[in-house]
Amino acid sequence: MRRNLKEARQAAGMTQQQMADKLGISERYYKQIEAGQRTGDFTLWDMMEELLGIHQRKLREISESHHDKVNNQ
Repeated sequence: MRRNLKEARQAAGMTQQQMADKLGISERYYKQIEAGQRTGDFTLWDMMEELLGIHQRKLREISESHHDKVNNQ
């Protein structure tokens, strides 16, 4: 999961559908990007960086799964 992307979207007050609309993609495709299942192209990441005001390198990071965090505690 791309936790930074999700948190930035939520901080901007946008739903996944609203973000998808601004990017010109389907909500399903956006959800897959946020979940870390799809990469998305550079144009989308440029747009997300501009919309959210956070460098795309930070937004693209994939967070550890909940299962990994539990095992490391």
